[in-house]
Amino acid sequence: MSDKELVTPEPADRARPLPELVGMRKGLFGVQDSGDTTGFGGLEAPVFLPGESARPYGGWFDTVVDVLEEDIRDAGLQVGEVIERVVVENDELTIFIARDHIVEVARMLRDDQDLRFELCLGVNGVHYPMQKGAELHAAYMLLSVTHARQLRIEVTCPEDDPHIPSIVSVYPGNDWHERETWDLMGIIFTGHPSLTRTAMPDDWVGHPQRKDYPLGGIPVQYKGATVPPADVRRSYN
Repeated sequence: MSDKELVTPEPADRARPLPELVGMRKGLFGVQDSGDTTGFGGLEAPVFLPGESARPYGGWFDTVVDVLEEDIRDAGLQVGEVIERVVVENDELTIFIARDHIVEVARMLRDDQDLRFELCLGVNGVHYPMQKGAELHAAYMLLSVTHARQLRIEVTCPEDDPHIPSIVSVYPGNDWHERETWDLMGIIFTGHPSLTRTAMPDDWVGHPQRKDYPLGGIPVQYKGATVPPADVRRSYN
C-alpha cells in the first residue's frame, strides 16, 4: 500500500482556520522566579489559538449557524454584534458569543426546533493572560439529543471586568458548574442564584486555576515532617 493510500484527505468543504498568535509562554508553567521547580525555566514556546473559519464549514455546521443567525435577526439583533466568530477545529464547531447576549443565544439554541440543544454539559473556564481584553474564556458544551449533535459556545471577558451573565435560567443544571468556574477561575456569573465556592474554603483568597496564581501553596505536615510550598523547595538561580 502506498503512502498516498494511508493518508485520509480533508473534506473539500472543511474550513481550515488560520492560527492566531496570542503570546509567548516562558517556562513550563509561566513561572519566572524560583517557584519553577520543573527544570524548564528556559523554555520559550508560542501560544496559538485557532482563528476564525471561513464558510462553508462543512456538514451540519453550516445548518446550525444559519438557523442561529436567522433567530438572531428575528429577535431584532445584528448578527455581527452577537456572534463574534465561528471556529471549526478538530471536527468541532465553536461559536464565540458576545457576553451580553449569551442568555438569549442559549435560549435560542435550546428552543428552536431545528437546533434543540436540550442539554448543557457544564461550563469550563480557561485563562489566557496574554490575550489582552479577553483573558478569561467560558466554554459551554451543548448536546442535542434530538439531532445527535454537539456544539461548543465560548464567551470571553477581560480580567479587569470578569463578568458573564449566568445561563442557569435556561439550563438549571449549570448551577454547580458556574460555581466551580467562579471558584477556580474567578469568572463572576451575574444573576447566579448562589455563587459560592465549591472546592476552596469560603475565606480563600484568589482563584487557584488561573495561570498567574502563585505555585507556593501551603506547608503540608506528614508523619512529623513538613513539606514546604513548591516555590521555596529549590531555586535554579
